[in-house]
Amino acid sequence: MAALQQVTNVKTSYGGRFAQSIDGVSGSRSSQHDWFYFVNGYEADRGAADYTLHPGDVEWWDYRSWKHEMHVPVVVGAFPEPFLHGYDGKTRPATIVYDSKTLEREAHALGRLIHAKTLTADQLADANVLFLTKADVPLSATSKGAGQPARFVIGPTAGRRLLADPKLVRFRYSGLR
Repeated sequence: MAALQQVTNVKTSYGGRFAQSIDGVSGSRSSQHDWFYFVNGYEADRGAADYTLHPGDVEWWDYRSWKHEMHVPVVVGAFPEPFLHGYDGKTRPATIVYDSKTLEREAHALGRLIHAKTLTADQLADANVLFLTKADVPLSATSKGAGQPARFVIGPTAGRRLLADPKLVRFRYSGLR
């Protein structure tokens, strides 16, 4: 919360723990819109005043409706986070799983980008995983909550674009640091 208050006008609620209004845009129970924040791509699991940022953390505030979906555990647009900085000062090992020998080169290149390690199947359960597939699927993610393993799925078209133009991810996810 302190980092947000340094760069913008914030009105808080619940004893200063939650952002009620940022630069005049207010949350509303009647319209079911509120401010949500993410750290390194993970939706936070506590009020902003109760979270301590760590070196390299990226804080992202999102004003959105919660009418149909209250929680968005991990934000796909954060890539290459949460692979690089994790959550609450803790990072997870990462690996890339690819479904075809023809994707091996791309898998290794993406692995260098996100500092992926080779893991055994037993270790995979706690790892952040990037699945590289021949199917041309959009980048998507699933997670159980803040700091839990992130699972990203990326098809070859998006994978080649990311590798061909590193600027697409280098500063794509930016905000308060």
